[in-house]
Amino acid sequence: MKVLITGATGMVGLGVLYECIEDSRVTEIILINRKPIKKTSKKIKEYLLKDFNKLSTLRKHFYDLDAVFHCMGISSIGVKEEQFKSITFDITEALVDTVYSKSPQAVFNYVSGTGTDETEKGKIMWARVKGRTENYIINKGFKDSYMFRAGAIIPEKGIKSSTIWYNAIYIITRPFFPLMKRIPSITTTTKLGKAMINSVNVNQNLKRLEGNDINTLAK
Repeated sequence: MKVLITGATGMVGLGVLYECIEDSRVTEIILINRKPIKKTSKKIKEYLLKDFNKLSTLRKHFYDLDAVFHCMGISSIGVKEEQFKSITFDITEALVDTVYSKSPQAVFNYVSGTGTDETEKGKIMWARVKGRTENYIINKGFKDSYMFRAGAIIPEKGIKSSTIWYNAIYIITRPFFPLMKRIPSITTTTKLGKAMINSVNVNQNLKRLEGNDINTLAK
C-alpha cells in the first residue's frame, strides 16, 4: 500500500505516520512537510514544500497512490475566516485536484472535526469551512473518501501536540487517560491511525466518522 500523509509534524499526522510505519500493509509513505520530520524509516520519502499552494510541483510523486491521509490543519482560535479558509479549504482543494490527476483510484481521508457543518450555512465559521472542505473531497470522485470527525484525541507513544496550550491540557488530564479511553466518543492517535489504514480496504456507507466510528474502524 502506497500512502501520502500531510501534517506529519503535528500530533494527529505523527500518530498516523507511526501506525503506517508499523503496519506491514503499508509499503511506501510519501510525506509532504514544511519542515523535516525527525523520524526515519525505509518506507518514508519526504518532500519539503514551504508553500502548499504550489503542490502541483510535486505532482510526479503522486502516481499510483492507494490512499491519502490529509492530517494538516490549524486551530480556528484567533484566526480570521479568510486565513482559516486559505489553510483549510484552499490548500485541501489544491491537494485534492493534484492527487486526483494522478491517482483517482485512491481513498482520500481527511481529519475534520466533530461539529463540522456539511450544509455550509451554519453560524460557526470553522464548521462551515470544514463542511465545504469535506463536501469538496467527497464529491471529487475518488474511489472512496472518509471524513474523520474526531473530537477528543488522546496522544500515545510519546506523541505531543505542536500547540503549547494543548500540551498543557494533556499534562493536566494525563492521570485520567485510562478512564477517558473508556468513553466511546474519545479516540487516540493510535486508533485513528489504524482506522485510516483499515479504511483503504473496508468500504462502508458511513463517510463521516465520529469518535466511536473511528474506534470501531480501528478494530
